[in-house]
Amino acid sequence: MNILLFLMIILSFIVCIGLVNEKLFHIQSDIALIMFSLIIAVILAVMSRLFSIPALDSFVANIGEFGFEEYLMDGVLCFMLFAGASKVNMGKFRQNIRPISLLALLTTLVSSFLYGLMFFVVALLFKIPMDIWMCILLGCVVSPTDPIAATGILNKIGLSKNVCSVIENESLFNDGTGVTLFIFVRSIIIQSGQSGFFKLMFKEIVGAAAVALTVSFVLFKLMELTKNPVRYILISLLDVSFVYVICEHLGFSGVIASVVCGMYFSYAMDRMERRVKVIDPKEYYKDFWEILESILNAVLFVMIGLMALDIEICRYALIVIPAGIIILLISRSSGVLLSSVLTGRKIPGNYNLGEFVVLMTWSALKGGLSLALAMGTAEYLDPEIYRLFINVTYVTIFFTVLVQGLTIKNVYFRLEKHKADRREGIV
Repeated sequence: MNILLFLMIILSFIVCIGLVNEKLFHIQSDIALIMFSLIIAVILAVMSRLFSIPALDSFVANIGEFGFEEYLMDGVLCFMLFAGASKVNMGKFRQNIRPISLLALLTTLVSSFLYGLMFFVVALLFKIPMDIWMCILLGCVVSPTDPIAATGILNKIGLSKNVCSVIENESLFNDGTGVTLFIFVRSIIIQSGQSGFFKLMFKEIVGAAAVALTVSFVLFKLMELTKNPVRYILISLLDVSFVYVICEHLGFSGVIASVVCGMYFSYAMDRMERRVKVIDPKEYYKDFWEILESILNAVLFVMIGLMALDIEICRYALIVIPAGIIILLISRSSGVLLSSVLTGRKIPGNYNLGEFVVLMTWSALKGGLSLALAMGTAEYLDPEIYRLFINVTYVTIFFTVLVQGLTIKNVYFRLEKHKADRREGIV
């Protein structure tokens, strides 16, 4: 399919869904996009089966040929991460550095392995041909929270700045853990002789941070030489894309590097705030990244919904899909619990242990990154197991975004009420 035609179709969906939602449903915009895109995908799939419409058949067939993994991982992901990281409140980040670090590293590690172990038990019970490492690999795919989903949805539902900071920063950093663990487990499955996990993790994080900070420092010095706000934007685009390409080439984490670039530019721009206000009084730089993030988020959510047209149901779907959701909640809450215990008395938001575990479990949304990782397993997994990966990942994304995303606001306010009652001695 012609790229311009495909883009036109995607934009048509975004505009139409947005207008209908604005006038009739009033659902949070990103959730509305993925929900109605899924509904449209189901309708198109049914029509394609019942009627022979060449244009529709061509569209349905071409959806599967679109390189979603390449589009996200080798295209727009770095810009989306940079945009999200550039809005990080550095004061809140420093204040919550301990829980953020534990959630991003330990929770992702624990939940990935625990998910794999529990899924392996299910595989043994129902004689699904998956070994322990394949199950852990699936855990690596679905365990990391997605920064795009988190910043696109949770930031708009009224959470306190302190709590929102923890959720956003965890989601920005834990993808590096998830991707590194995914690479490590994948190397065991395909026997590529990859180095140990902690050595690999150290290499990916330290290498990514070193490259990101070095390149960002140099390019920001160039930014200080210009008084053109448009050139600010071009330099920031060059920075994150250049760093991402270098890190991916050297085997470092491009995900972590993009986040570090965004945070560095945010910190450096704050330090020259007076100069920026004089040179860029209309805030072209800030508005550009906010608009770009909104557009890329919208395109991504619509594409996730429409990609359902290419889904083939595996024969174990009735078993693994409900089991996957239950295991996901158990593994995530267990990982958060362990991290919270190690956090000690400095639990963000003045929550008690149980309240914080509930909030961080229910706010853990999944998104395009999980889908891209799942799609990347096609070349070395059995076709039936690959379909299982895709089925479980898709349902996990839709469950977290639609069910958890639509109810997280109510959960948050119930927890706030419970916290208030607890302080007053009512509960």
